Amino acid sequence: MRLYAIACDVVARAVYLCAARSPHVVDLKLYERGLHNEPKTLRERLQEAIDAAPANADAVVLGYGLCGGATAGLVARDKPVVLPRAHDCITLFLGARERYNDAMSGPATYWYVNDQLERNDGYRAGVGGLAIGSDTDDQVESIRAEYVEKYGEDNADYLMEILGGWRSHYGRAAYVTMGVVDESVSVQTARDEADRRGWGFDQVEGSMVLLKRLLDGEWDEDMLILQPGERLAMSYDDFVVKAVPAG
Repeated sequence: MRLYAIACDVVARAVYLCAARSPHVVDLKLYERGLHNEPKTLRERLQEAIDAAPANADAVVLGYGLCGGATAGLVARDKPVVLPRAHDCITLFLGARERYNDAMSGPATYWYVNDQLERNDGYRAGVGGLAIGSDTDDQVESIRAEYVEKYGEDNADYLMEILGGWRSHYGRAAYVTMGVVDESVSVQTARDEADRRGWGFDQVEGSMVLLKRLLDGEWDEDMLILQPGERLAMSYDDFVVKAVPAG
């Protein structure tokens, strides 16, 4: 089987590894995390990629979750489109909806992962709350950069803290380790950021099981398979997403 995989670069290392180990031929396209800033634009870009899938691909697989509704409305054209039943990338990193639900039942948590940190200019921002691909960090870091230019580093941090009620409801940071590479620098960065903000910090063991099954073609009840002529829709239940007629 030949698969055309489209994924967010926040899962880059894990998805590359799973693609390399897949028993199938996998062609891979990554989109930058910043596209989450505009869900409509992300949806359009993903649909364009789905429509442009190679003719010899047997299916399109998406390394995305619902992502704040950005994937709702995607349509399968002439080949199946498969994605995990996940609210966002946190589920992909934790490897199961059950682990995601357990994580979300606890204190409000700010999530960090290696790919997001090493691809984020300056090693500064985390992964935004319940929406791992949110625009929070990009916008805030842009504001901070402006403050640094105008007022200097220390004053910029002070202003961000006193004006930044945007993170006041978080009390915990969690770093998800994936075991693909040495993550010690990213772990320390996340820990330092948590300490600076007075948050508790946990290191959580991740799992590539969902991404592996996605790219291995093992599509069970944890995956949604859109058949040609079907559209992705929110299901508003534990299944997260569902298929409906495109028309």
